[in-house]
Amino acid sequence: MTQELVSLTIIMAVAAVSPIVAQLIPGKFIPQTVLLLAAGTALGPYGLGVIEVNDAVKLLNELGMAFLFLLAGYEIDPKRLAGHQGKVGLLTWGITLGLAWLVVTFLPFFTKQGINGVATVIALTTTALGTLMPILKERNLEGTPIGDAIISYGTWGELGPILAMAILLSTRTGWQTMLVLGAFLAICLLCAMLPTKALKTGHRLYRFLTENANTSSQTLMRLTTFLLIFLVTISALFELDAVLGAFAAGFILRYIIPDGSKSLEMKLEGVGYGFLIPVFFVVSGAAINVRAVAGRPALLVAFIVMLMLIRAVPVYVALSLDKRKNPLSSHHRVTVALYCTTALPIIVAVTSLAVKVGTMQSDTASTLVAAGAITVFLMPLLGSITYQVADVHPVTAVREIAHTPSDWQTIVREHAQVRALLHHQDRLKRMAETLESLEKQEGLNGLDSRRAELVERARLEIDRQLKELGLDPQLTTQLPHNYRYPKN
Repeated sequence: MTQELVSLTIIMAVAAVSPIVAQLIPGKFIPQTVLLLAAGTALGPYGLGVIEVNDAVKLLNELGMAFLFLLAGYEIDPKRLAGHQGKVGLLTWGITLGLAWLVVTFLPFFTKQGINGVATVIALTTTALGTLMPILKERNLEGTPIGDAIISYGTWGELGPILAMAILLSTRTGWQTMLVLGAFLAICLLCAMLPTKALKTGHRLYRFLTENANTSSQTLMRLTTFLLIFLVTISALFELDAVLGAFAAGFILRYIIPDGSKSLEMKLEGVGYGFLIPVFFVVSGAAINVRAVAGRPALLVAFIVMLMLIRAVPVYVALSLDKRKNPLSSHHRVTVALYCTTALPIIVAVTSLAVKVGTMQSDTASTLVAAGAITVFLMPLLGSITYQVADVHPVTAVREIAHTPSDWQTIVREHAQVRALLHHQDRLKRMAETLESLEKQEGLNGLDSRRAELVERARLEIDRQLKELGLDPQLTTQLPHNYRYPKN
């Protein structure tokens, strides 16, 4: 027990220090997740060896992964899946799966590496939506057109591989697999229908649960945790991956409370991001054998390149062909595609399963997990760069400079100013939406009134600065990311 407590203490020390270190890094370009993974690699069995991945730590690791996928499933709006962008996202993921199968099957490189199996195909089609959500929140992309596109395409990049794992990596025959999945689906439907029916009828039990949700009973939190562990346990009993049960629990939770619950969300994020999810990322880092990865640099680089070609390119093409419904600039389409190439949790799950059944060597799995860990750092970084470049409109700036080279300093300064103003407008718009929702629910109190006044004053200041630049504030507000500068 002493060693388990020592390992857990070190893991939580890393979890506590990581956000502080991330904040101190200039530009804040390294997500906390990357620091957790790096610390796990350095302190784990293949590093300094101060973290021992024993049974107790493994259990917490599994719970951390379960909470990560619970929150990922909870972020999915069922209407989004059935909507236009959701359907395009599904089609895009299907194309990605086909491309991955062709590449892994017929490219000699993968055959020589001994990883031309289904597990590698699935790993090349994934998007780490659960990992991306806190990054999108940190970078104020949640609720923007870019953030919505990332979630729409990323949803199928996470849901698709989970279903593919259950179907394609099963050791059962085809009809047995379908029978087991059908039984699991029936259980999930039952878990979703009972609370929904109680909600509609206003059952006494439902009233009791809601009235005691924020007392010491914490009824809704306990029921949510029970739902999560119950479905993960059912997955284990049916010999399905725990990821499927956790994701289903989150999806069911969103179905039960489609409008969300701020109180419950705060508690889930507190338990998840405050405790269990950092454990998952540190332990995932500890599973990386640095020597094995260093011995196979070609596989590491090739896998990351293949992820970009197989996952990012189809997403970019789909967004380009769907410009009428999703009018994003080319830079922003690149941003969405790069974010959707972030991949780690599914790679951890699929490689662990492949190693367990003997279809993949542990050194190979370690290299693929390391590649996934690198994408968590690399893709959001590249996406952040393209996002910032997009609002500067570099092509337009180059044309203006070519037209009047003597004014290049003024042109560059004005483009930078407008990019900053547009960024502030996005934030102001989200603040205004929050205030409107509060006003509808409870009415503005004194604090909210002061916030509303500050927002209005900031809007007036932005309009004044836009007019000084010769821009129409109304036009810029309506099209914040597609604004085109007037020709000189």
